[in-house]
Amino acid sequence: MRSETTEIDPPGSGRLAHAPADHPAVPRKKVGVLLANLGTPDATDYWSMRRYLSEFLSDKRVVDYSAWLWQPLLQLVILTRRPFKSGEAYRGIWNTEKDESPLLTTTRDQTLKIAEGLHEAYGEDVVVDFCMRYGNPSTDSVLRRLQAQGCEKILFFPLYPQYAGPTTATANDQVFRTLMTLKWQPSLRTVPAYFEHPDYLEALSNSVREAYAAAESTPDVLVASYHGVPKRYLMEGDPYHCQCQKTTRLLKERLGWRDEDIVTTFQSKFGPEEWVGPATVDHVAELARQGKKHIAVVSPAFSSDCVETLEEINEEIKESFEAAGGETFTYVPCLNDRDDHIAALLTIIRNELGGWL
Repeated sequence: MRSETTEIDPPGSGRLAHAPADHPAVPRKKVGVLLANLGTPDATDYWSMRRYLSEFLSDKRVVDYSAWLWQPLLQLVILTRRPFKSGEAYRGIWNTEKDESPLLTTTRDQTLKIAEGLHEAYGEDVVVDFCMRYGNPSTDSVLRRLQAQGCEKILFFPLYPQYAGPTTATANDQVFRTLMTLKWQPSLRTVPAYFEHPDYLEALSNSVREAYAAAESTPDVLVASYHGVPKRYLMEGDPYHCQCQKTTRLLKERLGWRDEDIVTTFQSKFGPEEWVGPATVDHVAELARQGKKHIAVVSPAFSSDCVETLEEINEEIKESFEAAGGETFTYVPCLNDRDDHIAALLTIIRNELGGWL
């Protein structure tokens, strides 16, 4: 992130050259880039997890049941037990050195590298920061901080390659909620889905090639595992499922593979209704039963490793594969702060800043 030092124009200088002496000072005009990720609990104890899960699962974009039906079930049943289980999962992957989740660590690292790249191109005219949809740093607090630093134009970048209502849309919703409370709103642009951007696909394919080159033996199949959504969302017009399928196809083509070398699956099912599938946890077991003794799993929908990848994939899904007879499980890390990933994000940001700088 860039320094939070704010240059001020007092009356008689800069934009206030002709202002009366009693005019309030204003910060120098800048452009902000605000990166957004899903969120993180502040700690792994019961109450920290409960606060985080309550905010997450109360979001109508995530669970769109009627509040009168859902909230009693959530507050009185689900949140009496789930924080213990989720806290245990987070403790297994927690960054103990910094006392924070890996998602927070990685998102900060991404932000610092992107800030460095934009500073080389635009100097002090651009301020880069990051926020979380759930937990801290909150979208509201960081947007206000950028405005206080003089950012009158802000590029809002949800770090989700594929668009989905429960990810991209809710991140946008949150930043718009803050705008509704501001007397002086900054101009705002949102970055669209980038799953078919060639630089993103190149970084993704590079990560797969590197993982395969380092593996003891070549995997029989690559499982591209995406976070799942209820099938109803697809039928109601959410493009996420289709964009995931296209991501897999484009990755396959860039790698020069056959159809049978890669498969699309979905993870993290929650609740009783039908979700898009096949389910990753079940499909990897089926692959083992079919004689696929060595598989690799990649997570193209996650820009950063988090509990859904480090714990769910690399532990629960791995266990399912091995219990069904699988022998070697290779997890392909998310793109995180890889140089080629940062370069891809910088290319996207520079394009979306067109006309502002």
